[in-house]
Amino acid sequence: MGCIVLAAALAGCGPAEPPTEPQTEQEPPAAAAVDLILTNGKVLTVDADFSIHDTVVVDGGLIVETGGASLLQDYNAAEIVDLEGKMLMPGFVDSHTHIRGRPNHYIDLTEAGSVAEIRELVEAKAAEVGGGNWVTGYGWSEDQLTEARRPLRDDLDAAAPGNPVILTRAGGHSAVANSLALELAGVTADTPDPEGGVIERNPDGSLNGVIRERQSIVTRLVPPAEPDELAASLEANLIKLFADGITSILDANKPPAEYAMWETLYANPDRPLPRAALQFQWFDKAGIAAVKERVGDGNEFLKIGPIKVFSDGGFTGPAAYTKEPYRNQGDYRGHLEMPEDELTAHLNEIHDAGWQMGIHAIGDAAIELVVDILAGVLERNPREDHRHFLNHFSMRPSEATMETMARHGIAITQQPNFTYTLEGRYVENLDGWRLQNNNPLRTPMGHGITMAISSDILPIGPMVGLYAAVTRKGMSGAVYAAEEAISMEEAIRAYTLTGAWMLFEEDVKGSLEVGKYADMIVLSEDLLSIDPEQIMDVEVEQTWLAGELVYQRQR
Repeated sequence: MGCIVLAAALAGCGPAEPPTEPQTEQEPPAAAAVDLILTNGKVLTVDADFSIHDTVVVDGGLIVETGGASLLQDYNAAEIVDLEGKMLMPGFVDSHTHIRGRPNHYIDLTEAGSVAEIRELVEAKAAEVGGGNWVTGYGWSEDQLTEARRPLRDDLDAAAPGNPVILTRAGGHSAVANSLALELAGVTADTPDPEGGVIERNPDGSLNGVIRERQSIVTRLVPPAEPDELAASLEANLIKLFADGITSILDANKPPAEYAMWETLYANPDRPLPRAALQFQWFDKAGIAAVKERVGDGNEFLKIGPIKVFSDGGFTGPAAYTKEPYRNQGDYRGHLEMPEDELTAHLNEIHDAGWQMGIHAIGDAAIELVVDILAGVLERNPREDHRHFLNHFSMRPSEATMETMARHGIAITQQPNFTYTLEGRYVENLDGWRLQNNNPLRTPMGHGITMAISSDILPIGPMVGLYAAVTRKGMSGAVYAAEEAISMEEAIRAYTLTGAWMLFEEDVKGSLEVGKYADMIVLSEDLLSIDPEQIMDVEVEQTWLAGELVYQRQR
């Protein structure tokens, strides 16, 4: 009977199976050892879906995983950081900025609030360096001065009659010199304007001290600083970037000879500095070639970037090359930096050499000319994934030009912060549609043009750029072409991942995705939910570079 009973369960009547041993519970897999976990925050990955998590795992300077708090069970971290609900996002990639070392005779004027304060700073520096020695400076802006005017020759003469003085405006496209500096340079009321520049004069024909675009007619006389002096200042200025949450930069204008100083600074592994790529100007082709041959493509912290070409000037002069004359300035339309045939030859030569280009183009006439030339270059010699781009794109060009840019993959790194900080220059020099549509964002992006956001140090802090990108407001509170605004998500992506794309580095930085550098920042507020009017008050709490804490805000 036993065999009959078992037939339903067994396909026959063979020997019975031995009883199975009771199973024991298996040990859970051991938690993987990692360097760092940051958790209990709002983690913006800036991936394709703009995913948001609350935990990120880091090991060996790279992102291992992002996800929920359950990751704490999967990893055994040497350090766990409680984000206390704060936003964590990729570090900013500033794809157009200028970081320099400064000599002892230099004055930082970026925080100057009045012409009177500038005079005091010049007087103090002249006393420090001694009579007869040069005083230089950078960063003044008439839009930030209580007198609402520029410092002029007479102001500098009163402050330092015995020292040659030249002070460059924020943006670098104009400067003011005192009488002694002009005298030493041989600049008089009878001196003709240099090609591509303007020597300003008072109504009576006398010099007011301001030189647009060609201030080198004076600055050529400033004695060079000692390398050690510049290196110490450069290092300090690079380290300051961490406080603004900037972990990568493209320095937009460097002579090849300066690369050795950067190499020396970056050779010290115990002194973390932001990742940097340097743009060299093509007029020193031999220097570029020598550097390229010597250092190859650099490394993850320092490398050669695109070649820099200037097509026109800027609005702080003004000298940007425009299709229509400037407001209240007769038939003046600014200048090209070089004749059209020379610009065409440069762009062809650089492209044919296999280099990427970042081309300064601010005025609408300059933008349309550069795009036409580039289109011809690319049609003659197609090159896949060239990533040539325009720096600035401050005036909105024709629809046909933007369609050409999209068709040929010509990108932009733009500065929406200009809408805020240069509002006064635009109001003075532009009008109507041109004024309203300054620094367009939505329209070129809508055409399919790849656009990064950068600072050009006006100012360098990214919060001004984010604010202007989403509000389109100037310093006065006026809104310029509200339809050109973009969302905060788009602005963050443009200031991180797209900036990395400009450097062919989107696979290793710009977002918090697996395998990428753990370059991250923690912010005091949530940029995605904050009142836009509070964006410029947001502070960087922490900056992490390759998983190492390199900046902590002191509370």
